[in-house]
This record gives sequence, C-alpha cells and structure tokens, in this order.
Amino acid sequence: MSSGSGGEGELRRALIEADLVECMVALPGQLFTNTQIPACIWFLTKSTKARGASRTGRGDAYRDRSGQTLFIDARKLGYMIDRVLRAFTAEDLEKIIGTFRTWKRSADHADIPGFCKSATLEEITAHGFVLTPGRYVGAEDVEDDGEPFEEKMTRLVAELETQFAESAKLESAIRQNLAPFAFKP
Repeated sequence: MSSGSGGEGELRRALIEADLVECMVALPGQLFTNTQIPACIWFLTKSTKARGASRTGRGDAYRDRSGQTLFIDARKLGYMIDRVLRAFTAEDLEKIIGTFRTWKRSADHADIPGFCKSATLEEITAHGFVLTPGRYVGAEDVEDDGEPFEEKMTRLVAELETQFAESAKLESAIRQNLAPFAFKP
C-alpha cells in the first residue's frame, strides 16, 4: 500500500490513474488465524461511471465516482474471541458495508474522521499514490469535555505526582521485604 520497492509504487500509480481502485479497507490485526498482522482489502472496479439499475431490476444504481477512492480504516473495530483471534460483530460489518454502499450509491456520503474518507485523485497524487487508509481518514473527533486545558493539565499532573509518591512507597516496601533475603532488585 505504501512501498515503492520492486515497482509497487508505479503499479499503484497506474491503478489509481486508470481509476480502477474503488475502495481500500484497513483491517485490524489478529483477524485471520494464519497471521497476526493487519491486512487490507482492495476493491477494484472496471468502471466508476454512473450506472442505472439493470433492465431486470436486479442490478443496483450507482452514482458517478470517477476520480474518487473510498478509504475505510476498520482497525479499531472488532472484539477478541480469545487471546489470538479477533472477529467483527454484525454491527461492525454493517458499518463497513453500509459505508461502502452509501458511498457508491449516493452523493449523501459523509466522511467520518478516523473511519472513512472519499479521496480525490488529486489528494492521492499529493500523497505519492500511497493507499494506506489511515493517511486519509485522519484522527477521529474527540468530544470536548468542557474542562479548560490549563485546569485539566494541573489536575492530571497532580494525579501523576500522587501516583509517583505511591509508587515510591511501594518500591520502598518491596526493598524492605527483600532485604532479609539479600536480594537486590
């Protein structure tokens, strides 16, 4: 998605400039039993032009998505089944699938900071044709808790000092308990 070695950068560039990359979905690690590393799904398409429903009524109508690629960062979704394997909930899958469907079908798609972004060819070009979703979706919006920064930092530093003092007491107690055994941590 971002390597330039072995001609990968040129291949990505060609795919993007040919308007063949429709969507990139970054998946969390531990989703597959054979590997613990994150994976990415590439959705390629023959055409991003508008298309109406088929005559049989079984096809979907799609808006013109020329020069656009949808990036979805799903790395924060899912839950751990056990200590080595992650799975998506039905809600997680619907969030990903629903975002993709809405983006393909409707101009009402809205980017969600930290989750999805519809990027233009110009934006992708400016990023050197890197197709890593995290680069485009940015960070999620954090709600303002209403506490002014200065007050919050003063409070947090005071908490940290209290925790440091408690840590020092515990360290001293541990050293005293180990002293009779001549163990030095």
